[in-house]
Amino acid sequence: MSFDRHLAEIAREFPDWTIWRSDAGRWWATRHHPLTSAQRDVGCAMTIDADGPEELREQLHTQRERSGEAEPEKDT
Repeated sequence: MSFDRHLAEIAREFPDWTIWRSDAGRWWATRHHPLTSAQRDVGCAMTIDADGPEELREQLHTQRERSGEAEPEKDT
């Protein structure tokens, strides 16, 4: 799968984050809104990076769990 398609899929799954791939090939995500003190207290990060798209997706799921965000409902 092309990296553009990975970017688009991850961006749809995590709409509160900006997702990109650096020129060096690292995958990054930055939140659209500042962290609350409660989110910082539980180990949430404003920006995360990973070697590849699947690792980034895993980290984003971890961030979602830490912050207590609900998984978005999927259209059926």
